[in-house]
Amino acid sequence: MHRKPNSENLATNLLDARQRTLELVANLTDQQLIGPRLAIVNPLVWEIGHAAWFQERWVLRHYCNEPPIRPDGDSLYDSANVLHDGRWTLPLPARAETLDYIQTVLDRVLARTQRLPITPELAYFLQLSSLHEDMHCEAYVYTRQTLGYPTPHVAIAGASTASELECGGPLAGDVAVPGGTFALGSERDDGFIFDNEKWTHSITLLPFQIARAPVTNHDFGLFVNDRGYERRECWSDAGWAWRQRLQAKQPVYWNRRGDGWFVRRYRDIVPLAPHEPVIHVNWFEADAFCRWAGRRLPTEAEWEAAAACEPTPDGASLAPRKRRYPWGDEPPTAERANLDLRHTEPIAVNLLPAGDSALGCRQMLGNVWEWTASDFEPFPGFSADPYKEYSEPWFGGTHRVLRGGAFPTRSRLARNQYRNFYTPDRRDVLAGFRTCSA
Repeated sequence: MHRKPNSENLATNLLDARQRTLELVANLTDQQLIGPRLAIVNPLVWEIGHAAWFQERWVLRHYCNEPPIRPDGDSLYDSANVLHDGRWTLPLPARAETLDYIQTVLDRVLARTQRLPITPELAYFLQLSSLHEDMHCEAYVYTRQTLGYPTPHVAIAGASTASELECGGPLAGDVAVPGGTFALGSERDDGFIFDNEKWTHSITLLPFQIARAPVTNHDFGLFVNDRGYERRECWSDAGWAWRQRLQAKQPVYWNRRGDGWFVRRYRDIVPLAPHEPVIHVNWFEADAFCRWAGRRLPTEAEWEAAAACEPTPDGASLAPRKRRYPWGDEPPTAERANLDLRHTEPIAVNLLPAGDSALGCRQMLGNVWEWTASDFEPFPGFSADPYKEYSEPWFGGTHRVLRGGAFPTRSRLARNQYRNFYTPDRRDVLAGFRTCSA
């Protein structure tokens, strides 16, 4: 069950998100904080300032009606109006000045949480700003991977040891999901939600079979070794056009040495772990694998039903109750989900049985985001929240829905109803997939 927000836990989340930001950039040079101009990353020094500006924009300026801390803040950090390609040429504050700015913002926001009554509106904007910073912290992780920066190191209680991972292995097979009426989306009493989850609406699902675990490196390697990237019949028209344009022949960070596959993890080249879920594959690659394997991607409704629903006692249908998390309504723990950067990479797909869904799916939260077959579209009854740029500009079939969360996703963000979304060509994000029988 979600906690009712109060000044203490709201402040704790703000402080924790900021600590994670600082940890994820602490060992990078000033040059690395700028980095190369790429369409899939931001200059990290800009991104840090943007996250603080967002917090200032909604809490201090919008809710508290205070003047801007920096007169140039909007011209530097407003992502809705500052073009992506121009962010490297902005007169950005240097590292020390940026860190001073983000600390000033946080200090003022924390002071307001202590002085002002925590109205539902204020609680909403405080949660929005801390979760927004959490999302950027995840982006810092995959930016470090994209640019070949050192492995991130963060302080976290309950991080697993290497010995706990020694039982890693495969987890084959499907689970049967009975058909029935299913309420997709979030309810009004579900606590903080994002606008694209509004609101629950009835979906009729036919019975289907979904994999117990995500597709592994071993399984995806079979597709690669069978010349799957070169076989036109495995690809959609758009996917084949993407593959030809990039001349892709395997996942982006894979490379073959002798008879084996290796992968780049941050700046290190390591042997490919066969039983970890494949990661850094885009929607086109996931779809091509499914066509090759005679499988398909789940719709987001199927994914959510497999994660959140319980069967009726006779197993013939889906019960009305939905769980907040696959295992129930208790918050994530290290025994249930690979979240919060407890590991700096995915873990084997058979681990964490305590996190299984009622229907028997494992690791539906954490480890890797999972592509679905669904376009990112509004649910019936959608209405934009004050931060209108979060969802509405991305509807229209240009983005695909992902579900679940990855190893650096924060526990306070991950839940069964959360919808992530990216364009189908993105290989840099922390995404894999699981399949359904055709």
